Amino acid sequence: MLLDKLLIASHNKGKVKQIQQLLEPLGIQVISAAEIDVPDVEETGTTFSENAILKAEAACAHTGLPCLADDSGLEVDALGGKPGVYSKRWAFETGETLTYQRLLNELKGLPNTQRQAKFICVLALAIPNQKTELFEGFCQGTIATEARGEGGFGYDPVFVPTGKERTWAQMNDAERAETSHRGHALRKFQEFLTNK
Repeated sequence: MLLDKLLIASHNKGKVKQIQQLLEPLGIQVISAAEIDVPDVEETGTTFSENAILKAEAACAHTGLPCLADDSGLEVDALGGKPGVYSKRWAFETGETLTYQRLLNELKGLPNTQRQAKFICVLALAIPNQKTELFEGFCQGTIATEARGEGGFGYDPVFVPTGKERTWAQMNDAERAETSHRGHALRKFQEFLTNK
């Protein structure tokens, strides 16, 4: 079952671009939800898996196309796993205009040894009349004490993957994809497709 067309249930251009680049070698035509006006789905799940499934199955039902959706976020040890599934909205609850600013404020003064964090991504693949498949990816790292870099999006300017010295925002697309939670999950997805 090698797909020739795949809808990405996201309006996030950065996310769609990253998925597109990773799937390009398989010759799959990637369409974003924004291109064909697929409505957003309210993320009512309490886990990354639940939210990914909600989005993938709703978009698949709406369009009749095979659909890939992801839910991802950042878990920070010092914050008891927050922001987690609420990563996007948590960032702006205090009126910040930059995704990462609340995080820097909350961790202010903490040494590097207490700034561990993990990015998690769950991809859900929904195909009409088939069981929805899940693919998980992780990336361990630390939160920098200040934002660095211009690339990426979201928390990328403050996240330093384990074993690296630069933030994701300081890396190019290929470097970021190689280390990222989404890249890890997408490689599992690629394996699934090529083995079908």
